[in-house]
Order: sequence, then structure tokens, then C-alpha cells
Amino acid sequence: MAAETARQFEALERQAQTLMAVFTGAGYEAVAPAIIQPADVFLDVIGEELRARTYVFTDPDGAELCLRPDLTVPTCLLHLARHGQADVVARYCYNGPAFRFQPRGIDAAHPNEFRQAGIELFAEADRERGETEVMALILEALRRAGLREFRVRIGDLGLFQALIDALDLPERGRQRLRAQFWRHDAFRAELKRLGTPAAQATGALNKALAGRIAGMDPAQVALFVSEHLAANGIELIGSRSLEEISEGLLAAVADTRAEPVAAATIGLIETYLQIAGPARPARERIEALMRQHGVNVGPALERYGRRLELFAAAGIEVEALAFSAEFGRNLEYYTGLVFEVVTPALGSLSPIAGGGRYDRLLAAVGAGAEVPAVGSAIHTERLLSAVNGGGR
Repeated sequence: MAAETARQFEALERQAQTLMAVFTGAGYEAVAPAIIQPADVFLDVIGEELRARTYVFTDPDGAELCLRPDLTVPTCLLHLARHGQADVVARYCYNGPAFRFQPRGIDAAHPNEFRQAGIELFAEADRERGETEVMALILEALRRAGLREFRVRIGDLGLFQALIDALDLPERGRQRLRAQFWRHDAFRAELKRLGTPAAQATGALNKALAGRIAGMDPAQVALFVSEHLAANGIELIGSRSLEEISEGLLAAVADTRAEPVAAATIGLIETYLQIAGPARPARERIEALMRQHGVNVGPALERYGRRLELFAAAGIEVEALAFSAEFGRNLEYYTGLVFEVVTPALGSLSPIAGGGRYDRLLAAVGAGAEVPAVGSAIHTERLLSAVNGGGR
């Protein structure tokens, strides 16, 4: 067993040297962000799914810390420490461990401690060119490491955002659809609720609370919730903060007065999310759908088309790219292109690599404004298994 572990470690080290040589050869600076990170930064930006899987602890001084669940956020913090506004073009690469609880159990493809080798590109103003650079470099690194059989799937949260912005939706509903995009069941439940008359959509609990909460500001609602929990001996445990609970209650009260969204609008969103297939025909289908409904998402579609042309010019096989309108990966800081590399041996639930655009993340962790940012990471244990012909 010890000999096998040693061989695995040596193989991962050799593979890491190959990957990092590709990255540094392309001008990316090798960095090593700290493994222990401030928990509040991560818990605010990574989304509910990963928030619940992050290892969080408190040090003797009372500071809440975590073992990094990925290396993108630590690299953002490193860049911000070097450049106060984070608006200086920079390219970073890394190779190191990340940590996530595995709710479906630990196996070779899903350990709770795993390695990521990746790249991050900050402040590149030409967004589609930056995305092309990152994807092409990741695919080159995978090939150099020996991966031959794989496919790439892509999504575009920028297109989804453009659609939601162009439609006649209440702002609260628009915000919730954005927030629930990564949770398909919750998204569809929200879409159904938006199309349902308020009297039918609002639950009995919200109706009972509405009279007491109506007219309160967020601070008053937070105090009300805090007093209610204390009076009933309920401890606030879980991934939602007091502020988030209060915001949810206020939104529920507002929903009692909302008009239902038109069935045609609901149907358009549902139809858009069903679009999937080869990347070029998918663009044509989206364009035809928007034309049919008189909805203008032209700039987002132009960016989609330009991206594909740049991909092709960089040697990425565009005809093999599979697009899905509902694909967003499981990290909720993404804002535009997302992609994953999957293999037949491991399947779509165990991608070898993934990444995308996250223009709001640097602002969320302390920059003064949004900064263009795109990156990708390789799950190196999975890569090694796939190269060696292994499965799960």
C-alpha cells in the first residue's frame, strides 16, 4: 500500500511538472497561495453548493478560517494584495491541494483532498481573446500530459443574463432567477412561482408573517428574526446568515403583491434553457428564438460568435464543442463563458478540468470595481487516472 501511494505521488509530481511547464512557458507566473484562508470571503462568493462542502474552523483568536475549496479565490486575493485595484493585467499559474467534503462519499475521483493545477488571467480587456487563451492553454496542457480522448462542453451565463435583462420581469424575480441558475430544481420552482398569481404562490407561513413584517426595513426584520430564534431556543446553524433569512422574508412579503409573469415570457425562458448541441448551430437556434419573440440579446450573441471564431483560429475544434444553455458549473461566481473537459472513463459528473469567466469576483473580494477575469483548473488525480486508462 505504501509503495503504491509513493508511485501515485511520484506520477502526480511528474504530471505537475509537465502542466506547469506549459503554463510558465506561456508567460504565467507560478504562485502558491496559502492553504488556510479567511472563511467569510469564500462563503460569500462560492455559492450554496460549495459553501456546504467547505471545511470551516475557528482559530484560538476566534477568527473563522477555512481550508481552501479551490485556488481561484486565493489567487484573486494574492493579486489584490499586489495591486490594490486589481486592474493590472496579470497571469498566474499554480499547482496545489484543495479541500471539499464529498456528500456522496469519497472515491478515487472524488477525494476530500485533491490537487488543482490551473491558470488565472486578470484584467485582460479583450474578454473573448482572454477566454480563448485560457481554454487553448488548458487543452494544450491536457494533451501534453497525455490525455487523448475527451470532449469539451460550454455554457454562457452572459447570454442567460442578457435574456433575463431583456424580459419584462419584476426585479426581485430577476434577481432570484440569477441566484438559482445553478440549482435546476430551485430555478424551475422559481419560474413556476413567477407565473402563478400571488394568492396561490404564497405559502401559509408567509401569509401569517406578512402583516407583522410589512413596512419593516431589513434591520428591523433581522431583529425580529433574531428575537424569534432566541425566544424559541433556536440556534442559527447552517449556510444562511441572519441577513439572508431576513431578505428572504421581505421578498416573500413583496411576492404577495406581485403580478404573475406572462406565460409567453415563462415559456421563452424554458425554451431557451432546453437549447443544447453543437456550438455553432446552437447560436443559430438562439438567434431564431429571440427573433421569434422580438427579444434583443444581440451584443451577447455577437460575443458568442466572436468567441467561436477566435477558438477556431487558436486551433480549438469548434465543431466538437457541445453547448448547453442551462450549463453553469457549480461555482456561483461565474458571469460568462463556462467550460468543462470530460472523458468517457470518468463521465460528466467527474470533469477533468473546468473554468470560465468571473468578472465580479475580484470586486466581491475587495477590488474597487469589477475586473475582467477568466481562469481554469485541472483536477490532476482525475487527469492521471484518465491518462492511465482508469475509471472511477
